[in-house]
Amino acid sequence: VQLQASGGGLVQAGGSLRLSCAASGRTFSTDTVGWFRLAPGKEREFVARINWSTGNTYYADSVKGRFTISRDYAKNTVNLQMDNLNPEDTAVYYCAAAKAVQYSRRSSDYDYWGQGTLVTVSS
Repeated sequence: VQLQASGGGLVQAGGSLRLSCAASGRTFSTDTVGWFRLAPGKEREFVARINWSTGNTYYADSVKGRFTISRDYAKNTVNLQMDNLNPEDTAVYYCAAAKAVQYSRRSSDYDYWGQGTLVTVSS
């Protein structure tokens, strides 16, 4: 399976972006799909995840109330709507899918990874 992340770009503080993660080769089925981010000088950080079959979601405290993760059955994609962005959200965002371990926030539990998309928030 291949994951393709898209939607990154440059936005001013307070603005919005919508990231998408598309799967090819298989459907998400019962996977948990998560978004992680990697900022310069920092460790990879969990952002949000959704279980494809149940719709159960979970967010990092740093994005709760500002980001929304959702699934699109028709397009076999998982979206991350990011609102009220601030410069601390600047990072490369990666989507990932976990087959066996559900509801995880640990990157090591995820089996497939997309290539990342850069989000830059200017102040």
